Amino acid sequence: MAEDLNIAKGTKDEQYSSLIPQITALLSGESDQIANMANVCAALKEQFNFFWVGFYMVKGNELVLGPFQGPVACTRIQRAKGVCGASWERSETLIVPDVEAFPGHIACSSASKSEIVIPIIRNGFVIGVLDVDSDELNSFDETDAIYLSQILDLILF
Repeated sequence: MAEDLNIAKGTKDEQYSSLIPQITALLSGESDQIANMANVCAALKEQFNFFWVGFYMVKGNELVLGPFQGPVACTRIQRAKGVCGASWERSETLIVPDVEAFPGHIACSSASKSEIVIPIIRNGFVIGVLDVDSDELNSFDETDAIYLSQILDLILF
């Protein structure tokens, strides 16, 4: 069965509000985490044309690259290193308007200008992060944080 998204126009709120029910339907009945993470990445990339969107999952003492959409990426990130590692260490969402100004930023791509990272917390532990990059400065705000967190809750981790 072909899956197509209805790409919405309008404000961020309107776009996310249109996308969330579509992601819900897309994930309905599918229990495989990798498949669901892959489809979430594809849906977010298609709707918002983000420069890069993907998952890093905790494996031992590092984050390991999971499903993503965009250019090639860093494969492993140490705890507390870069925006992803800092989000993991702090167990909090980080919104970075200018990645060059973030201490210890890891430049997986020099084209990335701003970033949001949301930790995936289950049973009190960070098990991974959702990382979204833009090739424009100041692309992310609290609206993204709220809706991206809601989207993460749709995936059965």
